[in-house]
Amino acid sequence: MKTVISISLGDADQDYDFNTRFLDEDFRIVRMGCNGDLKRAEALIQEWEPMADAIGLAQMPEHYQIGQRSVVQPDTWRLEKSVTRIPVTTGKTLRGILQEWAVRHAQNQMKGCFDNARILFFSGQTHYRLARVMAEFSDNLLFADALRQTGLPNMLTSINALEWYTAAGTPLSAGGGLSLLGSTLALSRKLPLNETWRHHWLQQAVRDANVVVASYEELAPFSLEELAGKILITSTISPERLEQLRDKGVNMVIDTTPQLFERAVGVNVIEAMIMAAVGKAHDKLTDDDYLDIITAQDAEPRILFPSGYHRVNRFAFVIHPLSQHYITKAPPLDLLARYAPPKVMDVVEKVVAYTPPFLYSRVSGIRSPTGAEVEGWLITVGGTPREILAHGPEFTYKRLVAAAEMAKRLGAQIMGLGAFTKVVGDAGITVARRSPIPITTGNSYSASAALWAAHEALKRLGLVDVGPSGKMAGQAMVVGATGSIGSVCARLLAKAVDEIVLVSPEAAKLLALKESILLETPTAQVRIAAHPDRDLPQMDLVVTATSGAGKRILDIMQVKPGCVITDIARPLDISAEDVAKRPDVLVIESGEIQLPGEVKMRDIGLPPGIAYACLAETIVLAMEGRFENFTLGRNIEWEKVREIYKLGLKHGMKLASISGVNGVYSDADFERVRKLALEKRKGSSAA
Repeated sequence: MKTVISISLGDADQDYDFNTRFLDEDFRIVRMGCNGDLKRAEALIQEWEPMADAIGLAQMPEHYQIGQRSVVQPDTWRLEKSVTRIPVTTGKTLRGILQEWAVRHAQNQMKGCFDNARILFFSGQTHYRLARVMAEFSDNLLFADALRQTGLPNMLTSINALEWYTAAGTPLSAGGGLSLLGSTLALSRKLPLNETWRHHWLQQAVRDANVVVASYEELAPFSLEELAGKILITSTISPERLEQLRDKGVNMVIDTTPQLFERAVGVNVIEAMIMAAVGKAHDKLTDDDYLDIITAQDAEPRILFPSGYHRVNRFAFVIHPLSQHYITKAPPLDLLARYAPPKVMDVVEKVVAYTPPFLYSRVSGIRSPTGAEVEGWLITVGGTPREILAHGPEFTYKRLVAAAEMAKRLGAQIMGLGAFTKVVGDAGITVARRSPIPITTGNSYSASAALWAAHEALKRLGLVDVGPSGKMAGQAMVVGATGSIGSVCARLLAKAVDEIVLVSPEAAKLLALKESILLETPTAQVRIAAHPDRDLPQMDLVVTATSGAGKRILDIMQVKPGCVITDIARPLDISAEDVAKRPDVLVIESGEIQLPGEVKMRDIGLPPGIAYACLAETIVLAMEGRFENFTLGRNIEWEKVREIYKLGLKHGMKLASISGVNGVYSDADFERVRKLALEKRKGSSAA
C-alpha cells in the first residue's frame, strides 16, 4: 500500500485519514492541517517523509508565472526543498489543466454562462492561466491582487494591468531588483492597513460580480448579501461546504477538482497520488501522461447547484421617451414643464435627444418555471419619435451602439431594442454589426403577442365564431402589412381566418407579400389594398402595425360594431380621442406580456410585472441562453415568431390582462362592448 500525505496550512479540523484504490494501487491518504503554522508544517514533513511515497502541499502561496515574469514563493519553496527522498507537489500542473477544462466544460454545458460576465479573481496571479481562458468569453475581468496585497481600493481591470502590476511590484526570479514603483508597492505591503476598509471594498467587488474565482477559505468571510446569485469557481467542495454555500445564496458552483473518491480531496493530493503510482516527479510528467490518466478515470469537472438548478443570465433593453409628455415626467424636467411655455419644452426635447445613454432601471426577480432566472438593465436614449425621425439613421445608430457598450460593461449578454429604436434605418442590422453584444428587435414576439391578444379578445367578446383549431370565421385586415411586424401578422392570420385584407401604400411590396403568403398557405383568401377605407366596414379584426408616428391611419367611425382593433404600433395608431368615439369597438394595445416571478422594475407605463413583447423577447432569449442576433431587419421569419412563442410558454410567459388606452379591460368592459355592438348591429339591420 502506498501512502500519500497532504500537509496543509489550513485548519486541522479538516483532517482525514482513509484508504482507497487509484491507478491499480492501494493508497492510504492522510491530511494534516497546520492552522497557518509554517514550523508545524516543516515538522510534519520531517515526521512523515520516511513513511510516505509522496507529499502534497496545500493552501501554500503558489509560485506563478505571468508573461515573462516568474515569481517563487519563499515559504513554499523552502518546504518543497525540505523534502529530499520522495516527490512533493502543490498540484500546480494538474490544477492548471483541470481549471481550464472546468471552465470550458461549464461554458459548453451551460450555453455561454460566462459570455460577457463580470468575473472577479481574488488572485489573478494565482489564476493567471484561468484568466487567459476567461478572456475568450468576457472582457469584464477584475483582479483583486492590488487591493488584497496593498490596500489600494481599485481593481485591476485587464490581464495587461495584472501583468503590469506584477512586473512593477515583484522581482525577477533570476534575481533582478524592484523598480521605483515596485519599491513603493512593496513598502505599502508592509504598512498597517485598515482591514475593515479593505474588506469593505472587496465586499463591493463581490456584490458587483457575476462570477467569483476564489478558494473556499477566501470566501468564508462573505455572506448572503454578497454571494447571493453568484457563480463560484473553486475547488474541493464537500457536501458540508456545499450546504454552507447554499445558505449564502450561491446559485452555481464549478468545482474544478473532480471527485474521484468518496471524500473530496485537493488537486495536490491527486497529483501526489499520480506521482506515487507512476514513480515520477511532477516535472517529469508530461501533458500526455496527465491526459491519459484523466481519461482513464472517466472524470469530469463538477457543476453543482446548492439549491437546485438556478441559473442567472443577463440582458439589457433600450427604451426612449415616446413623446414630449414622457420627458416631462422625469425630475427636474417635471418642474420646468409645469411653468415653461411649450416652445421651451420643444427646445428641451431637442436637447434631450443628444444626451448620452443612461441607466434607467435595474430589473430583477424574473424566474422561469425551469429554474432559469434573469436580471437586466433598462437603458435610456433620449430621442422622442419626432426627434428620431428628424435625424438620419446614423444619429440613432451611434446612440444605440453607445448603449450596447454600456450594456456590455454592466455584464449583459444580449440587448433588445424598444419602440422606435428598432425601426430606424435597417431595423437593427447595422446596430448588431457594430454592437459588442448580440442584438434583437423583439419584433418576432411582438407579432406573436399581437395575435395572441386579438385571439383572446375575440373569444371573450363572442361575436365571431372561433373553432377548436383556433381558426376564426370572419375577415381580418392588417394595416401596415408590408412592415416588419405587419408582414408576419399577415402570414399568421392567413392561416387563422377565412379571409384577410392586406393594406399598405407600397403597392409592389403588397403584390410580393400576397404572392409569398399564397406559396406558404395556398388555401388562404387574400385581398390587397392601398388604403383601408373600402374594406374596413366588413372587418371583424383589424391589426394596425404602421410606423406613422401619430398620423391618422383609419377612420374609426367606419369600423364594424364589435370589431377588435389590435394596435401594435408605437406610438399608437389609434388615438384616445378616436377610441372614445366608438364604445362599441374594442381597441387593444397588444404586446403586453406577464413576466414570471416577482419582478422588480421601475415604471415603464405598464402595470407591475408586465412588459412589452419586444422586451419580453429579450428576456426569453436570455432565459434560454440564446445569446444571438435573433430578430433583425424588416423581413421577420414567421418560424422565429412561432419559436419565440413556444419558448415564451416554456419559460412561463403569459398574455397580460388585455388593456386599452385607458388601462386594463375588465369582464364588465367586455360585456359592455358586446352589448353596445349587438344593439348597433340590430339597429343597422332594422334600418
